[in-house]
Amino acid sequence: MAHFTTRFLPSRASNLGILHLNNPSSLNALTLDMIRSMTSTLHQWTGTGLRATLLDGAPYEKHGKVRPAFCAGGDVKAVYLAGKSDDPSLASEFFREEYRLNRRIATQAIPQVSLWDGVVMGGGVGLSVHGKYRVATENTVFAMPECKIGLFPDVGGSWWIPRLSGLYDGRSSREGAVGGVGNYLALTGARLMADDLMYAGIATHYVKSERLGELTRALIESTEIEGVGDCVAGVLMSFHDLSIDVDASFLSRNRDEIDRAFHGKNSVEDIVCALENMESPFATSTLLTLRQMSPTSLKVTLEGLKRGSLLNNIGDCLAMEYRIVQAFMKEGSDFYEGIRAALVDKDGKPKWSPSSLEDVSMDIVESYFQNLGEDELCFEEGETSKL
Repeated sequence: MAHFTTRFLPSRASNLGILHLNNPSSLNALTLDMIRSMTSTLHQWTGTGLRATLLDGAPYEKHGKVRPAFCAGGDVKAVYLAGKSDDPSLASEFFREEYRLNRRIATQAIPQVSLWDGVVMGGGVGLSVHGKYRVATENTVFAMPECKIGLFPDVGGSWWIPRLSGLYDGRSSREGAVGGVGNYLALTGARLMADDLMYAGIATHYVKSERLGELTRALIESTEIEGVGDCVAGVLMSFHDLSIDVDASFLSRNRDEIDRAFHGKNSVEDIVCALENMESPFATSTLLTLRQMSPTSLKVTLEGLKRGSLLNNIGDCLAMEYRIVQAFMKEGSDFYEGIRAALVDKDGKPKWSPSSLEDVSMDIVESYFQNLGEDELCFEEGETSKL
């Protein structure tokens, strides 16, 4: 069944499928109708000769100036309001359909090119990071800030974050341990710029924003000839700007301290202890950040990353994440307090419960990973990850 919304505008140019997020008043935040429309579009395009897909976002206007945006995340306020209503079904439907879309993108046979021009957060990460190519620009601001709203870095975060390419090759680490950069990004919600993203291998290319129109035209031209195989790799490489200095990135400059505090740590308490023993501006600011986060979110996030590092494919990770997110949707969870403080009352003063790491027991953490029985997240048979 086809789904249509003006917030998502698909089109086809030659053999390139263009997926345009068009919700600029909310920085292209994902709504359920956008998720359904995109899912329907990708299904309809299957087997039609497409060579690649291109995902971008509509710009928005602020103070009389047009500014770029990719996607600021999922519409969590709508989920919050639904959870507070007499019909909380959106809390299950939204994440179920979003996670299925994330997996479809990760397992599709043709490459997806995502143009990260502007804010890339939460659900916007899930739509793009699992695709083959991610193009950063000088406008890119990337983050997974879910612990600050009483949630966790989902949309496949438990799959890609422990597997950041190349950062820890050759380093010995026990089974189930997660690298320092991954733990740091997930727990602090650190905002990354293009040089950080290239350094960590999260972005695959860097292109100046002013050249994206030219890049899009070149991608369309590259798909004109029908066939199989990756026809966009050479085009992307020809536009890649080699002037970007990854060694000057925040992650590179602070890598030693990040690893000292976060690498392979078994608990959030171990991370906090390591930071407290490091007398540096980085440690001080990072501790301040962690103390603003939901203690439950921090502990569930770290446990999810450790478990995700041992799973075999993105589908298994998303199924685990669905268990976690449904636990966060229960009445009284930190999610509702986090959204209240950030997006409803906007007082910026969430009252987390439990309020300290010490009070978040392993039994509490384990409760977020319980099997959902008939409500488990399932996928179509025969899908395998192309990552």
